[in-house]
Amino acid sequence: MPPAPKNRRSPCPVACTLDLLGDKWTLLLIRDLFAGKSRFNDFAQSPERIATNILTDRLARLEAHGLISSIPSPSHAGRPTYSLTPKGQSLLPVLKAVADWGLQNIPATKAVFTPKP
Repeated sequence: MPPAPKNRRSPCPVACTLDLLGDKWTLLLIRDLFAGKSRFNDFAQSPERIATNILTDRLARLEAHGLISSIPSPSHAGRPTYSLTPKGQSLLPVLKAVADWGLQNIPATKAVFTPKP
């Protein structure tokens, strides 16, 4: 296991996880990857309409932390295709738990997330 980064607020796993996943966009990108989206424009067209500069930053952060990988797209030169790594795939139960909590506790929500195998 690599050494702990020096800029951590604390060694608390909740704090460290929130530092990586706790903004309002990152789990939505993970959701979209589970739903089968794989290209920048796919993510940008999600209903939440993430700004392209934030999308670029979040994709880079997820890749730097080993949650996603990118490969050159065979059909779109110069544009990568993104996919979840096994580490990223391990977030599925977390994402499902957040969705379930929202369905049970936030009025007028509906299930729109269906992970692709």
